[in-house]
Amino acid sequence: MDSILSLFSGSGTASTVIFISLTGVIGVMLGKLHVKKVKLGIAGVLFAGLAIAHFGAELDAHVSHFIREFGLILFVYSIGIEVGPRFFNSLKNEGLKLNGFAALIVFLGFLTAFVIYKITGIDPAAITGIMSGAVTNTPGLGAAQQVMSDLKISNGVELAGMGYAVAYPFGIIGIILTMMIVRTFFNIKIENEVQSYTESLGSNQNKLESVKISITNPNLFGKKISYIKTMVDKELVISRIFRNDEFIVATENEVLQEGDKLIGVSNTSLIENLTVKIGKVEISEKREITGDMAMAHILITNRKIAGKTIQQIGIYRRYEANITRIYRSGIEILATLNTIVEMGDTVRVVGKKDLLNDIKNELGNSVRELAIPNTLPIFLGIFLGVILGSLPIFIPGLPAPAKLGMAGGPLLIAILLGHKGRVGSFDFYMTPGANHMLREIGIILFLACVGLSSGGKFVETIANGGYMWMVYGALITFIPIIIVGVIARMRKVNYLKICGVLAGSMTDPPALEFANSIAQVQAQSTAYATVYPLTMFLRVLLAQVLVLIIS
Repeated sequence: MDSILSLFSGSGTASTVIFISLTGVIGVMLGKLHVKKVKLGIAGVLFAGLAIAHFGAELDAHVSHFIREFGLILFVYSIGIEVGPRFFNSLKNEGLKLNGFAALIVFLGFLTAFVIYKITGIDPAAITGIMSGAVTNTPGLGAAQQVMSDLKISNGVELAGMGYAVAYPFGIIGIILTMMIVRTFFNIKIENEVQSYTESLGSNQNKLESVKISITNPNLFGKKISYIKTMVDKELVISRIFRNDEFIVATENEVLQEGDKLIGVSNTSLIENLTVKIGKVEISEKREITGDMAMAHILITNRKIAGKTIQQIGIYRRYEANITRIYRSGIEILATLNTIVEMGDTVRVVGKKDLLNDIKNELGNSVRELAIPNTLPIFLGIFLGVILGSLPIFIPGLPAPAKLGMAGGPLLIAILLGHKGRVGSFDFYMTPGANHMLREIGIILFLACVGLSSGGKFVETIANGGYMWMVYGALITFIPIIIVGVIARMRKVNYLKICGVLAGSMTDPPALEFANSIAQVQAQSTAYATVYPLTMFLRVLLAQVLVLIIS
């Protein structure tokens, strides 16, 4: 019994693991508590760590440091792999404008923190932690603490952790208040915003649509489908032919006849091109496929198929069927001949009913196969990320080079690998469940260590004037987002998108949950995901820059 009790009074490896685990248990339960649709979420782990440390828990400094840094790496790597496939697409069209608003919020927050430091003379480590907490950005805190450790700043890591914890609560509340203020100030009607967003989806020029094309170009009569596919490969995917009041599969050797209509999938921005090349194009109503044809959604789990193009796979050559669309990480992709299919993709196949089971078996369609963890690429990505994060970045005016660090390096590598999908024989696919588990474990480990290492002097710090840190944090939170929120609305940006940008610019899941509760549409989540990657990168970099400028 004494040996068990000694685990709670010591500071060795076993005691450190016990306190971190206990913090995770209490923190996760605390984070599930709701107060008027708002909950602490994963931040509950931070406050649980502060409380446990306040009552005397001690950690082994070396073990705690390793667990904190490795937890941060797991967290940011999982984020990068998830957002990578849509990161560069998010910079196109309206995404560029939304990212501009988010970047403005980031730089205004940085400027506000710097001005507060100049006016008050607050400890550099404290204001850096306050800035990270005020914008609810954990990787930024981790990156800043790593710089402080490298520069051997006395008590810097602990002070930054306390500043983060003090500012964090209003970081969440302030975003939600701003959403309410913007809504009230502009007298916004949510139903109007929902209608506007829905209508904008209909006019989206990058949306894939089912199309029906009446062939009016006489030069195409007598040509095989293989010829048409080559001619309009990047513009149209043909699934079937409507001839004599029935559908037939668009096989390679099928010859087009006068009166035929091609049924397929195209990008709405390419319809004009198809009209010139083939004939009259109509947006086809979604209809049930009848007769001896059917449609199926098939999961790609055959690793021999993953990484090959539609042409290399050759389903259309061996079966009376065609792959028409690919679904990947929330993105809908036109399945052209040169489109690469990746592990975990879902493909839409249209063809003869009795052949679909054979196609499913060839492509995989096995959830069990995806349950097998693909761990080798994870450690390869982390290996490359840590190396990249250790390279110095020389910025004019800074007394020392900045680094992407343990947060920025793995994050950037993960975004690139997630976007690429594979490098050689390595595919970087991670199932949503595995990704979520990796992310949760990483952030829990990190926040538990931050709370436990900062909680010993937390109450004492607040009592001795640290309460002003809350005020500083509130200013860093509120000033940038209220300015940008008002500007965005004056620029006629949809209110629901503004809410998503505000939550994403603060990398704040609790704020996103509140935003999503405003209306049951995807506008908020889409805007959040659009600005999240760039915001995360800037937060990590600027947290280090602030330390280097003022230390």
